[in-house]
Amino acid sequence: MYLPSILPTLLLAPFLVLVSAVAVRAMIARPILDHPEARKMHDRPTPKGGGVGPVLAFVLGMLVLFHIMPANPMADGRYVGVILAAVAIAGVALADDVRDFRFLVKLAAQTLAALVALGAGLVLHTLSLPVIGPLPLGVLGLAITLFWIVGCTNAVNFMDGMDGLVGGVVVIACAALAAIAALQGGWFIHAAALFLLAGFLGFLPYNLHPARIFMGDVGSQFAGFMLAVLAVAAAGLESSQVSFLIVPLLLFGLLWDAAFTLARRALMGEAVAEPHRTHLYQVATATGLSVWQVVATHWGFALFHVALAFLFLRLGPELKPYIVLPALAVQLGWTGYVLARMRRTGTRFRAPA
Repeated sequence: MYLPSILPTLLLAPFLVLVSAVAVRAMIARPILDHPEARKMHDRPTPKGGGVGPVLAFVLGMLVLFHIMPANPMADGRYVGVILAAVAIAGVALADDVRDFRFLVKLAAQTLAALVALGAGLVLHTLSLPVIGPLPLGVLGLAITLFWIVGCTNAVNFMDGMDGLVGGVVVIACAALAAIAALQGGWFIHAAALFLLAGFLGFLPYNLHPARIFMGDVGSQFAGFMLAVLAVAAAGLESSQVSFLIVPLLLFGLLWDAAFTLARRALMGEAVAEPHRTHLYQVATATGLSVWQVVATHWGFALFHVALAFLFLRLGPELKPYIVLPALAVQLGWTGYVLARMRRTGTRFRAPA
């Protein structure tokens, strides 16, 4: 890590926290209201669109950084294109917060943004698997990268249904990713993660239970998309591209809940694109756990994943793919615990009426 290289981002970060907080307060003062309904957990009209704060902080940080360090590696044209795509997806998501688009409209916007990232050259060429090792992907890398970016964007979006849960996990994940990228010399990844961290630090105090504002699709889709892209960028930190695993590892709790819920609903013949209230974190509260207990559990998962991510850096290439196994074991334990509580309390997976 070279302090002169990261000093501008470190100096900018506190200012960006303030920018985000001011924008969030403005969204509270002139709210886009999210009204209670069966598929949602809040019981009173609450402002949404608080993700505008992190988006503005991120964009401002990048503009300032490019202005004061025009020759830095982060000014690579492919990253500029990705940032513009992220801003575009945030714009569509903000319009969705106002008008509530159909899922296919949101999916189309996410896919177009992901294609911009692919067109800019952010593509997985190798996937490292336990036992098998590095596996060249060829043209299949395009499909896997597209699936990952769209999937991660939606997973983070789907999980944003409880005060402070996603916001806190994103803060923890971005702090770890910024530090790891600085250690590994991934300067764009470092700056992007740090500016995301600053933006969500400005937002999170207003989102803690009971929330004064929700991040809305503008925040969750923006965060999911940027973290997905940063995962692909992180793959370039090593020739084997095994470093792609860092971001999925940091977000493993969110990704597991979203994937488990999607698979369960598909197997039960439910319309997977329809709104619902049957994520594991939502069902956990239905069994009697408090919001703070569930949120603290997910923050605990995120901290555990941070420890695994730093262990990952110390492992040899042949062992690194196995780093997901402890994370998977913890999620299986959590899933079993929630299912056991459901049996004990008579709780069922139910879609909203």
